[in-house]
This record gives sequence, C-alpha cells and structure tokens, in this order.
Amino acid sequence: MKSIKTFVAVIALAASFGSFAAQTVTASASTIDGAEAKIAAQAQQAGASSYTITQAFSGNRVHMTAELNK
Repeated sequence: MKSIKTFVAVIALAASFGSFAAQTVTASASTIDGAEAKIAAQAQQAGASSYTITQAFSGNRVHMTAELNK
C-alpha cells in the first residue's frame, strides 16, 4: 500500500513539473541585434511574457538560443 502511495505521489509531482517546462527557441542572423530581434518576435508570437537568452555563438553568423517564460 505504501508503494502505491509513493508511486502516485511521484506521478503527481512529475506531471506538475512537466506543465512548467520552458519552451526553447533558436535564431540565426548576421548580427547579435538581428538574432535577438528574431528571438523577441518568436517570444511575442508564442505569447511569452519574457525570454532569457541561454546561448549565443558568433562566427560568420550569430546563433542564439533562448527560453521563453510564460
């Protein structure tokens, strides 16, 4: 009986954490400002309240990754 209660509790916690998962978006552009503008547009389109840039790489082009916050 105790193992069933533990199993149900684990499933409930997993379901609640799953609903708070952040959406990740990426964008590429020739400048940092251009990549961030694309990220901002994707955030607005998804209805996010804000976004957090998690990675940015530059070489010939800028590649940026961000998490959207609801």
